[in-house]
Amino acid sequence: MATASPVAPDHVKAVRGFNRFYTQRIGVLAPYLGSELTLTDVRVLYELAHRKQPTASELARDLSLDAGYLSRILRRFEGKGWLARAPSPADARQSLLALTDAGHEAFAPLQQKSRDEAAALLAPLRPADRGRVIEAMHAVQRLLDSGSAPARAPAPALRDLRPGDMGWVVMQHGEVYAREDGFNWEFEGLVAEIAAGFIKNFKPAREKGWIAEIGGERVGAVFVVQKSPTVAQLRLLLLTAGARGQGLGGRLVDECIAFARNRGYRKLVLWTQAHLASARAIYQSRGFVMTASEPHEGYGRKDLVGETWELKL
Repeated sequence: MATASPVAPDHVKAVRGFNRFYTQRIGVLAPYLGSELTLTDVRVLYELAHRKQPTASELARDLSLDAGYLSRILRRFEGKGWLARAPSPADARQSLLALTDAGHEAFAPLQQKSRDEAAALLAPLRPADRGRVIEAMHAVQRLLDSGSAPARAPAPALRDLRPGDMGWVVMQHGEVYAREDGFNWEFEGLVAEIAAGFIKNFKPAREKGWIAEIGGERVGAVFVVQKSPTVAQLRLLLLTAGARGQGLGGRLVDECIAFARNRGYRKLVLWTQAHLASARAIYQSRGFVMTASEPHEGYGRKDLVGETWELKL
């Protein structure tokens, strides 16, 4: 079984900060939904309203609640006339639980208020931003669920370009290089020009792009473009931080080399920065040789060293 990697302290801090923000925003620190009930009370009511005669053991298991704590909640509900119990025909030690009519009447306005508050949370946002929030929520739920499961992580996969991919490539270059290398938006502009040129002048028989995915999520990209009839150029190699360390960068470069050879190019060239050690190691391990190196200024930095690398095919 694979051992989980250590979690960075700044990641822990970010999760805790988001938890404080969100719990305050949805009002779970005070009596929930303006009622006398706690968030846990309302969650138990929700389950009772939407399940068909669950047992207390099932609720405790599915909600990860202490059995004694849940028992006290259920007794309070009984005292209010909200809960009825019936003997379980399958196990005499268990009771089947169900909300009474009074219980449903108590829960109905809470459910509606919860819906109204969720709508109010999204209402100030533009429609496109609402969609982004929902997509982010789905991503958090999906990733945390998959992280708690014992199943193996999905293997990285490479695919051809689709509509929308070039915009992602430009955005990721801008964000990754700003965060990791201190580049400004001039670099994003350069990538946008390269991407636009690839689309405008695309030669299907001589050029190709690949997108790397893990679990259906884009995590990397690379392109081969024609520089001359005999020389191809490798461009825009990128991996997001979470996709590194799996050999995926090498796979992308290998695809470029194989494509260039198959199309009859005699040489594959590329331009990179001297401080990009991981990328340089990939190129060197594939037989690329550095043929030129020159200091330069750009993208908000004055300490860059550009390098040209070549591979004879």
